[in-house]
Amino acid sequence: MRIEAEAIVCALRNHGEHGAIVRLMTAEHGLQAAYVRGARGKRLRPVLMPGNQVEATLSARTESQLAQGSVELVHSRGPLLQEPLPAAAIDWTCALTATALPEAQPYPRIYQALDGLLSAIEAAPSASGWGAALVRYELLLLAELGFGLDLDKCAVSGGNDELIAVSPRSGRAVSAAEAEPYTGKLLALPRFIREGGMADWPEILDGLALSGHFMLRDVITDRSAPVAEARSRLLERLRRAAGQA
Repeated sequence: MRIEAEAIVCALRNHGEHGAIVRLMTAEHGLQAAYVRGARGKRLRPVLMPGNQVEATLSARTESQLAQGSVELVHSRGPLLQEPLPAAAIDWTCALTATALPEAQPYPRIYQALDGLLSAIEAAPSASGWGAALVRYELLLLAELGFGLDLDKCAVSGGNDELIAVSPRSGRAVSAAEAEPYTGKLLALPRFIREGGMADWPEILDGLALSGHFMLRDVITDRSAPVAEARSRLLERLRRAAGQA
């Protein structure tokens, strides 16, 4: 097995005295794990940081064997890791990707969305500029893993007008008229999720509450509790940025 591809560094776990097992997200080959010799050394440590874009060469004698990997830096997002809010966002999205996806399964839409989200975090002057993209990424990952929400029509009436809420049990949209008797029991459905475009802080936080409910219920299991903690840190910082802390 030999793979040569551009990849996004998602996770790194120390292995041996100087190396590490690195998880890389690729467009055509999905999530790939490889042992990288010298990963903790001076040359590769700044290369193998979450969010960085690298050119990777992976090789193994069999499909079941852990690949040996070598990487060259294509684009560094290391400076963002010095800023608390972008750092928390990169930490969460990369850890989520590395934890939730099965290895060696192609998810080209997830790769493109992750690359787009990281680019938005890098380019936007504030978190409000990439918050909507983060919500969309979480919802896309849910959908790609088979846990997608049904937001096209009301679960009760079947209509598609004034869809303002989502059932926390079924993941189906609910219209304003049908949602009224269940005030406080439904999750808000921000307009930008269905209609696209930017979002303000209340909509971003509502969107993250929506995607987070199903992410923590269906994808993040007990064994991946540290990943959930990364999301909690990010939400705390986003609330502070929104003036809600």
